[in-house]
Amino acid sequence: MPRRDDSVALIPARGGSKRLPRKNIVDFLGRPIIAYTIDAAHDSGCFARVAVSTDDAEIAEIAQRCGAEVVLRRPELASDRATLLDVCLDFLDSEQAAGRGWLYLGCLYATAPLRNAGDVRATMNLLEAGRCSFSMAVTAYDHYAHQAMALGKDGALTPMWPELVERRGSDLPPLRAGNGSTYGLEVTAFRRHKAFYGPGLRGHDMPRERSIDIDTPTDLDFALYCAQRLGIGRA
Repeated sequence: MPRRDDSVALIPARGGSKRLPRKNIVDFLGRPIIAYTIDAAHDSGCFARVAVSTDDAEIAEIAQRCGAEVVLRRPELASDRATLLDVCLDFLDSEQAAGRGWLYLGCLYATAPLRNAGDVRATMNLLEAGRCSFSMAVTAYDHYAHQAMALGKDGALTPMWPELVERRGSDLPPLRAGNGSTYGLEVTAFRRHKAFYGPGLRGHDMPRERSIDIDTPTDLDFALYCAQRLGIGRA
């Protein structure tokens, strides 16, 4: 189990977003959506530092107001071509240069407001020196994953896994998908493998209604509906 003093949280929050403009600070039940992730990071008790990586002045101001530190990205990491891997590794390099050599990194998406402090803590606590260097929050598939089909340019559907598509779901092991909310990483292994899906990966199961990573207006509507069902935001 990582020690708090050895761990840092990074919340990536780029200014540009196409399908849902300004998605990282969109209003969610009267608060900027990023505030829920900042609160979850602090309330988890897992991190000595909670930082928001952004290229955007408004996001930076909101993040600071919500209690996070701000790390401004280099311009080349502000485009939609920059990957989360690039952002995390650059952040770790800058922290190392500043004399903060963290052993563990928690990467938390700003657009998963229904993930809570307990989910963050459970994901980070899966990490275990010498046994588990990668963890993430996961959820069950909405549909049978083994029946996935690829849509061709001509409209034709082709089974992704022909050898599995006719199998009964009960004949296969339980399947999980990363829900795009929370990642736990042992820094040395992360640097070595340059991947979030590293060897020995473990997952913290979250229910579907808390596993929403908001990327579209439809996602936002569904998250607001789930928040109402969960009693979040009630006076």
